[in-house]
Amino acid sequence: MLRAGSVVTCIACKGLLPSRMGVKFRVPLQKLHPLSRAIHHRYSANNNPQRPPHCSAARHYTSLSRLPMRPPKSRSGGHGYQQHRTFWVARLAARLLKLRYILLGSAVGGGYTAKKTYDEWKEMLPDMSEYTWIVPDFVWELSENIDLDKLASALPELEEIAKLLPDMEKIGENFTFLKSLLSSGLGSEVNGASGLRLLLETTGESALRAPDVPPASAAMADSGDKQFKKSSDKEKVDQLQEELLRTQLKYQRMLERLEKENKELRKVVLQKDDKGIHQRKVKKSLIDMYSEVLDILSDYDSNYNTQDHLPRVVVVGDQSAGKTSVLEMIAQARIFPRGSGEMMTRSPVKVTLSEGPHHVAMFKDSSREFDLGKEEDLAALRHEIELRMRKSVKEGQTVSPETISLSVKGPGIQRMVLVDLPGVISTVTTGMAADTKETIFSISKAYMQNPNAIILCIQDGSVDAERSIVTDLVSQMDPQGKRTIFVLTKVDLAEKNLASPSRIQQIVEGKLFPMKALGYFAVVTGKGSPNESIDSIKDYEEDFFQNSRLLKDGMLKAHQVTTKNLSLAVSDCFWKMVRESVEQQADAFKASRFNLETEWKNNYPRLRELDRNELYEKAKNEILDEVISLSQVTPKHWESILQKKLWERVSTHVIENIYLPAAQTMNSGTFNTTVDIKLKQWTDKQLPHKALEVAWETLQEEFARFMAEYKGKDQDDIFDKLKEAVKDESIKRHKWNERAMDSLRVIQHNALEDRSITDKPQWDAAIQFMEETLQSRLKDTESVIADMVGPDWKQRWMSWKNRTPEQHTRNETKNELERLLKLHEDHTAYLANDEVTTVRKNLEARGVEVDPVLIKDTWHQLFRRHFLQKALLHCNLCRRGFYYYQRHFVDSELECNDVVLFWRIQRMLGITANTLRQQLTNTEVRRLEKNVKEVLEDFGEDNEKKVQLITGRRVQLAEDLKKVREIQEKLEAFIEALHKEK
Repeated sequence: MLRAGSVVTCIACKGLLPSRMGVKFRVPLQKLHPLSRAIHHRYSANNNPQRPPHCSAARHYTSLSRLPMRPPKSRSGGHGYQQHRTFWVARLAARLLKLRYILLGSAVGGGYTAKKTYDEWKEMLPDMSEYTWIVPDFVWELSENIDLDKLASALPELEEIAKLLPDMEKIGENFTFLKSLLSSGLGSEVNGASGLRLLLETTGESALRAPDVPPASAAMADSGDKQFKKSSDKEKVDQLQEELLRTQLKYQRMLERLEKENKELRKVVLQKDDKGIHQRKVKKSLIDMYSEVLDILSDYDSNYNTQDHLPRVVVVGDQSAGKTSVLEMIAQARIFPRGSGEMMTRSPVKVTLSEGPHHVAMFKDSSREFDLGKEEDLAALRHEIELRMRKSVKEGQTVSPETISLSVKGPGIQRMVLVDLPGVISTVTTGMAADTKETIFSISKAYMQNPNAIILCIQDGSVDAERSIVTDLVSQMDPQGKRTIFVLTKVDLAEKNLASPSRIQQIVEGKLFPMKALGYFAVVTGKGSPNESIDSIKDYEEDFFQNSRLLKDGMLKAHQVTTKNLSLAVSDCFWKMVRESVEQQADAFKASRFNLETEWKNNYPRLRELDRNELYEKAKNEILDEVISLSQVTPKHWESILQKKLWERVSTHVIENIYLPAAQTMNSGTFNTTVDIKLKQWTDKQLPHKALEVAWETLQEEFARFMAEYKGKDQDDIFDKLKEAVKDESIKRHKWNERAMDSLRVIQHNALEDRSITDKPQWDAAIQFMEETLQSRLKDTESVIADMVGPDWKQRWMSWKNRTPEQHTRNETKNELERLLKLHEDHTAYLANDEVTTVRKNLEARGVEVDPVLIKDTWHQLFRRHFLQKALLHCNLCRRGFYYYQRHFVDSELECNDVVLFWRIQRMLGITANTLRQQLTNTEVRRLEKNVKEVLEDFGEDNEKKVQLITGRRVQLAEDLKKVREIQEKLEAFIEALHKEK
């Protein structure tokens, strides 16, 4: 054992240092093993100067040292020598047995010590079970489906990995050199070396302190350090930084290669899952479950103050700041329409990112998958997004608050939900709505005011920071910056154009803008060409930051650059926010559900909770049942209704335009000629059209009657508005068969040309039809005259009614004209001018001033009554005229041509009603049923229409209950899956 000295260390301590290190460092005492530290203290010099050092001859014994030597025994004498010779074998055996126990005890003690050391070391390790949620489920199944031995053989050998490792000897030499520089006061002149100096101060001083050197060697080193110039010092620092960057890039490339292999491996596993190799139920991914909840919440209008506070990543920024480009880099596909300087994002776009075997995109309300690996599918997707945006914008507006929901899946995509908002503008340009700026602000605030929303603030690095609008808006919504991530885009242009690159450093350090943020990132999203691919943009971004002075000079840190690091940070922040807030939101909707169920039980205790869609289906079935009831109407009922309604529609024309003019003729020949001409004109122009109108109205009335009669105890009044709208729309869409009018015209024309009455019952039926018609007209005429002249003397005395001056004048005129008719019973239908003058003078003589127009109007009604009375008398005379009709009224003073006219009209009505009935039952009822079904289908697809037609508190309450239950159930399922993933 050597003597301990003040400079030279002990051999035991020096033996602990590895001999293969290029630069030898002194290991601190507290880092040594306890046993080595004990040996070191025993054989090192005493640090207390007042206590004398141990004698060099002093020996220290441990428990393992040999026993003290006994005094030598004399071998003289025969007895002693003989005893010594007799028991030396026994003494040897005893020593051997003692050595065995010593070795056995040492082995047991050493094993116990090793076990205790292993247990202490094991307890120091962190509990990794809490982080198993990071690893997806399929990784645990790799051993079952993938040949790990084959995979291990494909991994690089240790020699290849060793080539990628840095040269530790050279780095140690550089560390020693930098240490000497910084200790000599050159730290302030070395630009960007603060991080390295901190590394040396924290780790190098404690763990890798260089050994003390002799004074002569130190003096030589100091003299050598003084010979370095400032330029050479900076070159050394630059070389060291470049070497560190190259080392970092080597690791980065290696990680990328491993990630790429991992991505391909995950893709293979996911494809096997899709093909059903595992024979297990395919479950929705966690992010898809969360996205479904957000989609339901976007359509939910709460009346119980249960607001949507679930996390989203809200992407906001000034117009053309690069929001869409950043989102495309995160989604790894050029999925959004692009434009040069014009507004392209016109409505919020919710993008759900998740991992999948294929890189595809799909809209929420569509089953079509867009393959993002094909350029034609990408172009179709961009076109579809643009069409949906323009369709959502109402007329006269520029932007819309309606959200477009899109999901993107692909290998290696970070799971999150992002919402791309329209860019914030400062000025409304030509072609925009006047309130565009305010609308964009309101949409942005609506999304950012969610306390759990993550705000991804995009700032264009190529423009002056003072021109930013979005930073003020973000600072208002999140003044503490607890949920804001700042992203500086177009850093390549910023570095090229800015005279002072330190301005970029101020931005990413949060010193330039008043807003605060959780983190700051700098990204490059391409050269500005719309035809760039995502891979080329990634390569360009990597090359830029590799050669950028911003990273070399320490203005930017490695974790603050590239969109890949940005997506990882945003995803981590998103899921952290989800885990912190989702259970609170589930509790809020649970309370809302209780309130809604309580209100339903109190107000509608005997009714089922049917939402609007369920009520619509119930009403749809009722309406279809009512339409089918039309086929149960009997032919007799159809013909009776059609004939009656058709005569009501055409009777006025027949009496006024055909019968009365023909009756004024002097003989039967002229009467028949006039009737034939007028019937032909009527049939060609008006009659078929009038008949179809009557048939269509009859169908409507019967349809409405059945719908009204269907009401019973099970009928719900909430359907009335819907049924009325369906009826009106179906009738509006229904068009009668165009060919039916032509065929009907021919049938009617043939029926009216027939004049042959074959038997007496037909003659009597015609007489009855004519009599009923004339009596109805006479009754109407009497009513008109009574209204003209006012109450008679009986009504005046019994009901205390008086005539007005006009009625008094008309009454005097009526009396004067009646005297004229008594004198001339065969008077024509029109008064001559001299007769009008005579009547007026007679009235003036009695003190009644009358206008000639009033005289003619009164005469028309009086003559009509007079004519109808004479026609009724003639009708009674013709009851016995069938015999004369068969003889064509030869040698008879009785002529009944008017009865033949009414028979022709009656027969035409019957034939027309029969024809229309056949068209109704064979064609039109079925077409109406088809129209009703089409209307119901159209209304069923139009949610706005259903909201308008099925209304009321009962409906809204059922809708809210359904939505709240669905939200709560999906939230609980999501929370359960989230806990399982943890």
